[in-house]
Parts: sequence; C-alpha cells; structure tokens
Amino acid sequence: MENQQDKVPWKGHDFSACGKRIAAVHDTMDVLNGKWKIAIISLLGFGTRRYSEILKEVEGISGKMLSRELKDMEMNLLVKRTVVSDQPIAVAYSLTDYCVDLLPIIHSLAEWGTKHRQVIVKHIKGEPALAEG
Repeated sequence: MENQQDKVPWKGHDFSACGKRIAAVHDTMDVLNGKWKIAIISLLGFGTRRYSEILKEVEGISGKMLSRELKDMEMNLLVKRTVVSDQPIAVAYSLTDYCVDLLPIIHSLAEWGTKHRQVIVKHIKGEPALAEG
C-alpha cells in the first residue's frame, strides 16, 4: 500500500529549505492571482489570439478587466503583445516560452480540481468520498 509520504516530491530534502519553497509557491500564486489569469493562459496555450478573441472566449470577463490582466501578465513576462495591424489597430497575445512551463502545472491543477469536485459532491450526498488508508 502506498504511504502518503511516498507522494511527497521533496522527500529526502532538508526540512529547513521548506520555508523557501513555500515562499516560492506564494510568489507563483501572486503572479497567477485573480479569477482570470489561469483561464487566459489556458486559452493562449492553444495558440495566439487577438484581444477581441480573448474577450469573446473567456466567458464573463469585461474589456477593462481583460486589459488589466493582460498588462499585468505582460509585466510578469507571461504573455507577449504584438501589434498585427495599424488600420484599424489590432493586437495579438501569445504565451512566452517562460509561461509555457506553467501549462503542465495548470493541467495538474485541473485534474485535481475535477477529482476534488467529485469527492465533495459525494461527501455532500453522504456517500463515502475518500478511500481510507
């Protein structure tokens, strides 16, 4: 039977480094903070999109909020802004190579979130939600 400790990726590392790892997680969460950034990154993971396409495809985001999020993401080197035409002005956004490293992490979060939703629904219904072990 698999032990919970066997799943810990930092097993065997010095515990004193834990504080630095937690700080790094907080830094990451600060960069991805908010309701929209992960949705925008996920969308751009499928390829470059114009501003108007992002606005249309990220359901519920306002134009003002999208502009703010994209500026913040550009400042954090997550997206690249490219002017694709002058008349009328059109801008496209793509993920930087630096940001592409986040895609597997976002995928893992989505997998866990799907599992968590199923567990919670079972728990609310009074069904066994987790295998004891």
